[in-house]
Amino acid sequence: MLSIFDIFKTGIGPSSSHTVGPMWAGHRFLNELEEKGILSSIASIRVGLYGSLALTGVGHGTDKATLLGLAGYRPDTIEPDDADRIFETIRAEKKLKLAGKFDIDFDYDSHLVFHNGETLPEHPNGMRIFASDKNGVVVYYKSYLSVGGGFVVSADEFNQPEAANGSDEISPVPYPFRSAEELLNLCHDHGLTIAQLVVENEIARHDGNAELVNEKIDNIWEVMHACIERGLRMEGTLPVSGLKRRSADMHKKLTVNPEAMLMDHFAIMDWVTLFAMAVNEENACGGRVVTAPTNGAAGVIPATLAYYTRFISRNNQQGVRDFIATAAAIGALIKMNASISGAEAGCQAEVGSACSMAAAALAAVQGATMEQVENAAEIGMEHHLGMTCDPIAGLVQIPCIERNGMAAIKAITASRLAMRGDGEHAVSLDSCIETMYRTGLDLQAKYRETSLGGLAIYAKAQPIKMMVS
Repeated sequence: MLSIFDIFKTGIGPSSSHTVGPMWAGHRFLNELEEKGILSSIASIRVGLYGSLALTGVGHGTDKATLLGLAGYRPDTIEPDDADRIFETIRAEKKLKLAGKFDIDFDYDSHLVFHNGETLPEHPNGMRIFASDKNGVVVYYKSYLSVGGGFVVSADEFNQPEAANGSDEISPVPYPFRSAEELLNLCHDHGLTIAQLVVENEIARHDGNAELVNEKIDNIWEVMHACIERGLRMEGTLPVSGLKRRSADMHKKLTVNPEAMLMDHFAIMDWVTLFAMAVNEENACGGRVVTAPTNGAAGVIPATLAYYTRFISRNNQQGVRDFIATAAAIGALIKMNASISGAEAGCQAEVGSACSMAAAALAAVQGATMEQVENAAEIGMEHHLGMTCDPIAGLVQIPCIERNGMAAIKAITASRLAMRGDGEHAVSLDSCIETMYRTGLDLQAKYRETSLGGLAIYAKAQPIKMMVS
């Protein structure tokens, strides 16, 4: 079983699988060296990046994240503004302070290799880290797979589902479920909503401390809200591409004449789109975001939740908690039974999953039945099936930023459509999740976060600064 805090993790942009995951991999490698008692004897480190981590690694900051992890930094605690400075210092001085304690030589050009034509057999997001002693003998190495949403497993663990849950410990929970059908049956049998059931599981994981669980859930929304607010203020350009940030300008235009909303019935859509884009511009700039369930899809759930808190009159703190818990349940079902990795199953696994989660959560906090909630999640996913992941220049910018805004609008539409019905529908959420995964496996590799096909090929024809997204 996955925790709420496995699905929603604080990290830095621009990618959960290419930035957050590799940083955790580097950090995990340090822990393994320390457990073996050989950390202080390591004289050199070599890193190999494979598949999508190699092909789009520079644009996603995979190289930076890996080195930061090896230097002892964590994605949930590092200051985003410090990340680039630390990385550039490592490159310039050709020194890496392993675990923040031991200075070793590290030449970026020779000790970190992008294997652009190779993919590890287990997963398209693969990396290998080698540690050698002063005699140049490799004393330890490990292959890691970044499987989406910041989750990292070793190659040995890949076929062990329980090892991929992201938690340090696997605690028993009172209401385990592996499918939407099981989840709904449990809710009916015990007289619980989806949010209540998920929170009861979480309280069990936290030794009965309900207050701590609520505090941690509240913190998720605090980080999301802060990301929106920062994104609405920040001006300038996005890194590497030089594309202009648009959220601050859009915000000014929407606030200069607020009474216009009384005449424009679709103005709320502009706000929802803006909230999502603000988050994803922050993500593109390496800012502090919450994987929801990934960084590439980080704007959908905050934008939909902001819609609830700002435009739904009957909103409260408990509603926010229920929203996050319900969304986490849907995200867990997708992660356990399919994928949330764009490199494995295309953008349907990222933005499609986020839309499904947001749609279900929004329906839930507006009083929908559990069948309507499940229907909303299915609608949100169904209408993203087949969506490719083809970021231009390997950056989480085009089409990612606008795509999050579009998905937030679709989440609202899905929840409303589900609530107009009685909960009965032809395709179950479980079937839709399975279809998404099978569709992802059928997608050609060039449409799965490699920047070798789709929209990404236009970067070869003209500079990205000249493009209109």
